[in-house]
Amino acid sequence: MIEAKALTKRYGPFTAVRDVTFAVGRGTILGFIGPNGAGKTTTMRMLTGFLPATSGDAVVAGFDVFEAPMEVKRRVGYLPERPPLYPELTVGDYLSFVAELREVPARGRQRRIGEVMEQVGLLGWERRVLGSLSKGYRQRVGLAQALVHDPPVLILDEPTSGLDPAQNVGIRELIRTVGKDRTVVLSTHILAEVEATCDEVVLIHEGVIAAAGPLETIRASAVGGPAWRAEIQGEGAAREVGRLPGVARVEPSDLPDGWTCLLVVADDDPRPAIADLAARSGWRIRSLERVVPGLEDAFLAIVGREDRRGGAR
Repeated sequence: MIEAKALTKRYGPFTAVRDVTFAVGRGTILGFIGPNGAGKTTTMRMLTGFLPATSGDAVVAGFDVFEAPMEVKRRVGYLPERPPLYPELTVGDYLSFVAELREVPARGRQRRIGEVMEQVGLLGWERRVLGSLSKGYRQRVGLAQALVHDPPVLILDEPTSGLDPAQNVGIRELIRTVGKDRTVVLSTHILAEVEATCDEVVLIHEGVIAAAGPLETIRASAVGGPAWRAEIQGEGAAREVGRLPGVARVEPSDLPDGWTCLLVVADDDPRPAIADLAARSGWRIRSLERVVPGLEDAFLAIVGREDRRGGAR
């Protein structure tokens, strides 16, 4: 549903986004993450046709963003970081206005507006003036305008900005629900939100993609791949475990009580082989478990590696 190829955006000598390439299929929720100023919003604006690219290609819902921008806009629901609201209008009038612009058929327009208002928790707020709403409720109206024409693609820039924890839960559930049969690209600084909502992740750093793939793959990159932790007491354990088939790396560290902790990076689960080796070698094993890094661990590890390489310049 979304395919970006070598998207690049320059402002004079400054390159905001360089050669960004990724694809997202229907029924996938993609988390688009990165430090402040990494190029997330610029990329989203190019995908929606809001901002022209300097070079590269993008296809959304089967249409080229730069050759058929109006066809793309008919099929995309976009929530920018600051929702495009008119403070003097009521919620109902604003959504009616947006629905008309979005070519929602007049016969079913009010029914569709009611459905969307129920989805985002705005039932009963039709007569409230937008300028009087809290930031959280303005965000809900922004989500409603992105959904009102029932688009196959949703691009959401910080959709839970300004919401309290209870509202966050509701919006996450909504995103998961609407993401079952459409494509969602979600940009956020809240990594727990990505872990709770997204199937895949793209991490952009200094304008280029530093990592991309399924959420579990990105998490594993924090330690260099799938990893396990073993607490062992035995002579030469680190050396011998490192020789097992499929083990890519072993990082030993001494524990205060005389045991050794081994971080074992391997393509396949090495625990049966480690247990068998320990039994044959007479070692003692206190624990043997899978390491599941958080997305924050992966984020910091990847960004740190990019910085040590001198970034993406």
